[in-house]
Amino acid sequence: MTDRIREVTMDDLERVTEVEAVCFPAAEAAGRESFQDRIRSFSDSFFVAEKDGQIVGFINGAVTDERTIRDEMFEDVSLHDPKGNYQSIFGLDVVPQWQHMGIAGELMEHMIKEARRKGRKGLILTCKERLIGFYERFGYKNLGVSRSVHGGAVWYDMILEFEG
Repeated sequence: MTDRIREVTMDDLERVTEVEAVCFPAAEAAGRESFQDRIRSFSDSFFVAEKDGQIVGFINGAVTDERTIRDEMFEDVSLHDPKGNYQSIFGLDVVPQWQHMGIAGELMEHMIKEARRKGRKGLILTCKERLIGFYERFGYKNLGVSRSVHGGAVWYDMILEFEG
């Protein structure tokens, strides 16, 4: 369990970059410049989890009208549409020593709650096959293999649509 989940600030830039680097292979990890752009462009959909005053995880993503994530979205923050229907999830990171303690679930629940509060139609993400079951627990549906080739991995498109 976290001590708190809060909106990211530019002061968190170095730490979120470090966390990403330990959570993802280099080919898939977002870099400092990318996080800087994301914090500037959509900090209201970028949340950090703190434990004992330190960031131990985070969740972030742009807003779009598209029902699946395109690779361009990861780097081009101009594709963020604050009035879009779908909250994307670009990354859900928890540092290894804090994994399997419910923090990722807390972050996802927080993002879902925020998306509902903001009137979105739902959330979208891509994940590796081994994580499909994790996301299905939150109500996501597997749309099959994604066109994404991010980092050279095989990804699956997932969508969570709110009931009318």
